[in-house]
Amino acid sequence: MNWVIKILLNAIAVLILSYALSGVSVDGYFGALVVALVISLLNILVKPILVIFTLPATILTLGLFLFVINAIIILLADKLIDGFSVASFGWALIFSVLLCILQSMLHSLLKEKKK
Repeated sequence: MNWVIKILLNAIAVLILSYALSGVSVDGYFGALVVALVISLLNILVKPILVIFTLPATILTLGLFLFVINAIIILLADKLIDGFSVASFGWALIFSVLLCILQSMLHSLLKEKKK
């Protein structure tokens, strides 16, 4: 049940960023939900493979290359979903960084306080 709430929060984050960034567009609420679901699936299935293949570059850049991998995931979601478009790699990079920040803020609302 917790993962459903996280997907919904991710969809809200995608929708907010699509309104805030001119280079990113999503077709409505259902489109944002599909984008959040596809990005989550790509992060589970494709991202570990990309991280392993680019491990030397990631180590050399002290982890900053992971931002490039996140942008590639966003561009891959752009190609897979008709109602989602990203103008360029730069917009994908900005979108992925802001999405990460917004997701961490929204997911912090879910964490229960420890006694």
